[in-house]
Amino acid sequence: MFTGIVAALGRIEKIESLGAQAGSDEAGVRLVIDAGALDLSDVVVGDSIAIQGACMTAVQVDGRRFCVDVSRESLSKTAGLDRPGEVNLEKALRIADRLGGHLVSGHVDGLGTVVAFDPAGESWRLVLRAPAALGKYLAYKGSITVNGVSLTVNRVTDVPDGAEFEINLI
Repeated sequence: MFTGIVAALGRIEKIESLGAQAGSDEAGVRLVIDAGALDLSDVVVGDSIAIQGACMTAVQVDGRRFCVDVSRESLSKTAGLDRPGEVNLEKALRIADRLGGHLVSGHVDGLGTVVAFDPAGESWRLVLRAPAALGKYLAYKGSITVNGVSLTVNRVTDVPDGAEFEINLI
């Protein structure tokens, strides 16, 4: 379990195919990630780390870097794990940890599409479109995780191809 409070920005440095045949559409990938400011001193192989909100298992830990193996299913349900670049990171909760956000499982259900991103006073209004299969799970004042950040839903509107939901970014 996670809180949805991003602990650090990391960076995907390298992506390696896990398939016997390079370029196989069915093979997963191994990501080599620089953990940035995330403290890895207590992380061992087998520990869970949320990357862009998706729960991944560390398969190698070496100083400031760690590796995870990512399945094609996970790649199809997340944004930003298919190329080098910055990613949101959070270590798994421990029972004694303070819960500063929401309880987040790290099981990603799908990809949304940004519809609007506008200033709203001293914050930002973000509107996303969720696929029809996920729209029924959205609730006003419920929580949702976007790229690993746990947020509160301020509005839900049914649309022909799913549902649009609005969140406020402070």
